[in-house]
Amino acid sequence: MSYEASAVLDSDTQDAINIDRSKGDFTFPERNKFDAGRGLTSKTIDYISDVKNDPQWLRDFRHKALKVFQDKPMPTNWATKDLESIDFDVIRYYLSDGEKPKRSWADVPADVLETFERLGIPQQERAFLAGVEAQFDSEAAYSNVKEELTKQGVIFVNSTEGLHQYEEIFRPWFGKVIPTGDNKFSALNSAVFSGGSFIYIPKGVKLKQPLQAYFRINSENFGQFERTLIIADEGSEVMYMEGCTAPKFETATLHSAVVELVALKGAKIQYVTVQNWSSNVFNLVTKRGLAMEDAEVRWIDCNIGSRLTMKYPGVVMKGKGARGEVISIALANSGQHQDTGAKMIHAADYTTSNVVSKSISVGEGRSTYRGQVHIPKHLKGCKNNTECDALLINSHSRTDTYPAITVKGNKHSTQHEASVSQVSEDMLFYLTQRGLNKGQAMSLAVNGFINDLVREFPMEYSVELKRLIDLEMEGSVG
Repeated sequence: MSYEASAVLDSDTQDAINIDRSKGDFTFPERNKFDAGRGLTSKTIDYISDVKNDPQWLRDFRHKALKVFQDKPMPTNWATKDLESIDFDVIRYYLSDGEKPKRSWADVPADVLETFERLGIPQQERAFLAGVEAQFDSEAAYSNVKEELTKQGVIFVNSTEGLHQYEEIFRPWFGKVIPTGDNKFSALNSAVFSGGSFIYIPKGVKLKQPLQAYFRINSENFGQFERTLIIADEGSEVMYMEGCTAPKFETATLHSAVVELVALKGAKIQYVTVQNWSSNVFNLVTKRGLAMEDAEVRWIDCNIGSRLTMKYPGVVMKGKGARGEVISIALANSGQHQDTGAKMIHAADYTTSNVVSKSISVGEGRSTYRGQVHIPKHLKGCKNNTECDALLINSHSRTDTYPAITVKGNKHSTQHEASVSQVSEDMLFYLTQRGLNKGQAMSLAVNGFINDLVREFPMEYSVELKRLIDLEMEGSVG
C-alpha cells in the first residue's frame, strides 16, 4: 500500500519540522595509527585480523564471509536505486588510533573526550547508567561498568575483548542468531566487523540501571561495522541502549551493524536504539533476538536522519511462552528513506508477538514499513498484534506498507491494523485560531501522533531520545 499526502504546507511550516542535528555535526582531524585503506579484498581482511590479533578460526570466518558478500547480489526488492549508489571500492573499512579502551574518561584522548562530552555521554553515565561503551570509528575509546556489577559476574566489554577474554561464552552464540549468509550486509559485517559490545548477564541477575553504548563516526568515506552480542542467562534482566551520530560529509558514509540477542529461559532483554545520523549515511543494519522458554526480547527503535535506513529488528520465539515486541518511530525528511519494520518468527507454542510502528514523512521524505510475521501450522496458542500508523506532511510525502503475515492452522490469534493520516490545512487553521502559530500547531500535531509510543521509551536515561522529541518547529517539541 502506498500513499501520498494531498495537503500543501507553506515553507515556514515545512521548515519548522526540521530536526536540529547541529549537536552531532562536527568532526576532528583524523589521528589513525591503523588504516586498512580503501576497498575490500582478502588483503583488507588480513590487515584487520592482524591488527586485532584474531584467532585462526575468526580469520577463517572473516574470509568465508567475504566470499559470501561478494557472491550475494544486492537486494532487488528494497530501495534498489539507493543501494546501487554505494561504491564499496572507495570506503575505508578499518580506522583506529591503536589505543585500548580506557576505563577512565581522564585517560581518553582530548579530542575524542570532547566529542563525547559534547554529546553528553559522561554526564549520562554519572547520572543514570550502570555502564558505558563509547566507540569512535572502528574501536571503543572508553568502556566501563560499575564495580558492583562486575562482582556479580556481569560482563560488559567490546566485542574484541569478548572473543579474546571470554571465548567459552562468546563463541557458542556468535553468528548463530544471525548467520553470515542471512543477507548481503550481514555477510559484509561478518567479514570486517570491529567494535560493538559483548554483554553477559549471569543467572538471576536483574540490572536496575541500563547499559549504554554510543557509536560515533568521525571520518569521511568510512564504514562502521560494529557487532554486538548480548546473552541474558536464565532469569536475568537487562536494558541496553545505543546512540548513533555522524557529521555530515559530501560523500557517502556506510553503517552496517549486526546485533544478536540471546534471552535464555525466563530472561528479559530490552534493546533501545536512538539514531540521529546525518543525511549522507547509509544505515543498513541486521538485528535479531532469540527468546527461549518464557523469555522476552523487546526492541524499542527510533530512526531519524540517514540517507537510507534499512532495519527490521526481529525475534525468533523458540521456547514455549516466549514473547517478542518491536516498538518503533521513524521520521523521514526530504532526501531520506526510512525503510523499517519488524520480523516475528513463532517457533513454539503459546508465543506472543507485538509490533507497533509509527512513521512521519516530511517534505519529499519517504517512510516504508516492511514486516514479517510467521506462525507455522503445527503450533498452537500463538498470538500476534501488528499496528502501522503513518503521518504525512506535504504534498510529496510518501509512505508505503508491506505487511507479510503468514498464519497456518486455526489455533492462533492475529490482528493487523494500519492507518494513514495527514496534517491538513484545516487542522492547522483550527489550531492557529486558538492562538498558536503554524510551527507550534505542527508541533502539537506531531507530538499527539507519537505520544503513546514516546511513553514506551526510557526518556529519563537516553541522551539521544530527547533529541527525537526536540523537533525544530519554531522551538522544540517537548
